[in-house]
Amino acid sequence: MAAATRHFELSLLPERFAISRLAADSPIPAWAMHGSFFSVTRTGDELSIVTESSRVPDRAQSHSSWRVLKVHGPFVLSEIGVLAVLAAPLAEAKISLFAVSTFDTDYLLVASETLSAAIAALERAGHIIHRSKAE
Repeated sequence: MAAATRHFELSLLPERFAISRLAADSPIPAWAMHGSFFSVTRTGDELSIVTESSRVPDRAQSHSSWRVLKVHGPFVLSEIGVLAVLAAPLAEAKISLFAVSTFDTDYLLVASETLSAAIAALERAGHIIHRSKAE
């Protein structure tokens, strides 16, 4: 089935996350590699870290208060359009998205203040969002 016609299931992770930027030549800090979900990406220009907000030191260049929606996978690496079909309703609703992809699936980060609108946009597009009982 083509991704554009698919509807996905996503789960909202309970934690609040931060996206941090360090210099490209910075060592990977210990605080970056703990918790139930984290992502560390190094390029020639920067070291980007996604981790729970509570783990990020005050001195770090960071944007906190992000929420994570996990797309239920796994998907084969050759599958086309998964992110596109999820990003489109968010873009139409003027909601910014930060994506992290893994071997098995994708994770969508949206700012906490846009979470309700993001969930509503995804549900209008036919996707199913699983929330914890506390949400």
